[in-house]
Amino acid sequence: MIIECPHCDSRVECLVRGEIQEDVEFGGPPTKVVLLECKVCHNPLLGITESLQVGENEYEWDTPGRLWPEPETNLDWGIPEIARNSLIEAKVCFKAKAYSACAVMCGRAIEGVCQHHDPKIRNLQTGLQKLKNDGVIDERIYNWGEALRLSRNLGAHATTEKVIREDAHDLLDFALAICEYVFVLNEKFDRYQKRKLNQPNP
Repeated sequence: MIIECPHCDSRVECLVRGEIQEDVEFGGPPTKVVLLECKVCHNPLLGITESLQVGENEYEWDTPGRLWPEPETNLDWGIPEIARNSLIEAKVCFKAKAYSACAVMCGRAIEGVCQHHDPKIRNLQTGLQKLKNDGVIDERIYNWGEALRLSRNLGAHATTEKVIREDAHDLLDFALAICEYVFVLNEKFDRYQKRKLNQPNP
């Protein structure tokens, strides 16, 4: 079976080490959960697959989807396009093992956060400081942004230094967390506060 391995960052052939077929309910197709071993890195994976009809009386199992390690979630639509597009490209760069490019796109995503709040901002350092001063981000998020800024500079300029995989992975996590914090969690908290204000006192 072929499935996407998060350890190898690619689709790989796997050995089936165990499987359990699930009961069919409401006329749905037969499904089974499979325990897999990546042939490349030998890490375990858990997948799920459905039976597909390929002929009059012929069936075969579809390409499995990964259940564990849990697949990455899609970006929240609350993140505006100016930051969202760069996050998508950062993910693509990471999967392609272009780690310096991933760092650059992470930095660009945070520049998008800054420009969303103040279109006059023209550099990341000034933008992060303004977000902090305006109370949009706190000290810890500001430090994450600074780490992103420095690594983005390393990736963007000609140098013999390289952005390694582990650093690129962390930078991508930081960029995603900053965007979630600014655009998703802050918005959810504001809605919560407004809802509580409108509720009658017990």
